[in-house]
Amino acid sequence: MILFTSGIACKDSAVNQSLSPTKAAALFIVVVLAWGINWSVTKSLVEAVPPLWTASIRSWVALLALLVILRASGNLIIPRIADVPVVLSVALLHMTFFSTLVAAGLRYLPASKGVVLGYTTPLWVALAAAAARTERLGMLKLVGVALGLAGLCVILNPASLDWSNLHVLAGAGMIIIAAICWAANIIYIRSHRWIATPLQLLLWQVLVATLVLTMSALVTEGVPEVTWSPHLLLLFLYSGFIGTALAYWAMSVVNKSLPALTTSLGTTATPIVGIVTAALLLGEPIDLSLAIAAALIVGGIALSSLADAPARA
Repeated sequence: MILFTSGIACKDSAVNQSLSPTKAAALFIVVVLAWGINWSVTKSLVEAVPPLWTASIRSWVALLALLVILRASGNLIIPRIADVPVVLSVALLHMTFFSTLVAAGLRYLPASKGVVLGYTTPLWVALAAAAARTERLGMLKLVGVALGLAGLCVILNPASLDWSNLHVLAGAGMIIIAAICWAANIIYIRSHRWIATPLQLLLWQVLVATLVLTMSALVTEGVPEVTWSPHLLLLFLYSGFIGTALAYWAMSVVNKSLPALTTSLGTTATPIVGIVTAALLLGEPIDLSLAIAAALIVGGIALSSLADAPARA
């Protein structure tokens, strides 16, 4: 998700024409809704299918959908050798490790808390960049990171999470590690010199992730005993087609049509959508600590995005 708001998707302008601002904004709203809802869908999936198989089956659906989408849009290419590192980076760090750890974590953690922890990624990016001295933490960004870390402390406090339940703690830990993996991917993406566009490489990234996820699932979880139903099939179709393939394609189009700051700030609505839809679809409560943590983390990310605005320009 943040993958397409990290300053790289603009290269796709050479391949596709941009939309009008009104159409792009409408498409962007659809993307944010799709990603937010996908957390509740994933929560429902891992209750019926083991985490690795959940990520693997969803990835197969996304792969088939992207094959059709990219072929129809003229973005189906063979990647150059110079782009192989970024294909592997996205495929492994984001599409494999992030997806698997989130799916595993959501077995024990509510989707509403999972989406808030998952979207701490920009905070880890800022901290890592500051530690590596590749980016200076100005006052605005420093305040943003401090707010985000304060929100993390709020959602992890014993009044919010049951510290006596090791499964709950493990679930929270896995999603935080997932966010750090995503951050590592973004940091590498920023330094990569692209030959093809991100959209043109998307199919290959999903292909590598799909193969790794499937082999890992076979080795660690064996052939799954899944009780298939129309409801479960619809969940996988939504998560793979709408929540993954269509959303990635749509976001690449949106990034060519809207300012980077708009998309960066707009993506912060995804955790809010995730919390609301988890309450509506799964009946998860929105307690005070969750609301405060979400406000602090989303506010911190928004401030960090504003701090990056001059650099983007």
